[in-house]
Amino acid sequence: METRRTLLVDAFTTESCAGNAAGVVPDAAGLDDDRMGAIAAELGASETAFLTDSAEADRRIRYFTPTQEVDLCGHATVASHAQLFADGVVGAGTHTLETNVGVLDIEVTDEGVVWMTQDAPTVRPVEVDYDRLGDALGIDSATLTDVGADLDTAYASTGLPFLVVPVNFLEHLGDADPDMAAVEELSEEYDVAGIYAFTFDALESDSTLHGRMWAPAAGVPEDPVTGTASGACGAYLRESGAFDEFPEEMRFEQGHFVDRPGYVRVRVDGTEVRVGGEATTTLEGELVVPPADEDGIIEA
Repeated sequence: METRRTLLVDAFTTESCAGNAAGVVPDAAGLDDDRMGAIAAELGASETAFLTDSAEADRRIRYFTPTQEVDLCGHATVASHAQLFADGVVGAGTHTLETNVGVLDIEVTDEGVVWMTQDAPTVRPVEVDYDRLGDALGIDSATLTDVGADLDTAYASTGLPFLVVPVNFLEHLGDADPDMAAVEELSEEYDVAGIYAFTFDALESDSTLHGRMWAPAAGVPEDPVTGTASGACGAYLRESGAFDEFPEEMRFEQGHFVDRPGYVRVRVDGTEVRVGGEATTTLEGELVVPPADEDGIIEA
């Protein structure tokens, strides 16, 4: 019987059962795609990170949702490096990470804050039917057009693309009741992983905005706190000229409406986008790896 050390690590929080839970398999050497997919489905976290050796960087990482592999995941990157730091595998400093979108820099501070440098941003406004978008999100379209006069809905990516949608007030964003089939249809139409809606009407005075993200096409109905979407939104805010003087650092709050509050630190300097946060381990154990036959097919 083959087992692997497996953890659930809550990212973008210092409290257990808050933020966004990521599965972490610190030693995934020898696991094929089917086995990694099966482990991610068993853990049920929005993403699980699998770490292996790399010829191009300090280590290789792959991310699986319960239904598919995704190219990049912010919270699982923060979670895995916070765990490596806690285990003493990495120290404070900058480390390189091979992902499906290329080699990225990961900085760990002396206090255990993990900063992820994401891929170069791509941001472009898109034309949307606000009535259709409002119906998909379960939000009155007037709450979107009100902001849309100043800030466009846009395609934004720092390695994983999202449809970024500004909403006027927190009350309306909190009341959103998405039609997941319609959200999935829009995601496929705009070639994005999901929809990230935000409002500057945040719960806490030191937060820049409040966000929510839905990605049913990737097997994640609502993600509590999203690092890649936060990076994409940060790039979007810079490109959109949302501030007279762009802040050195922003604080994005997310997850409160699904009882998983968390906070993402976002820095945008030119084409460099960084997201940062802390993490805490909530569960650790040995997972029995599903067996496979000689053709690599997982046995029932």
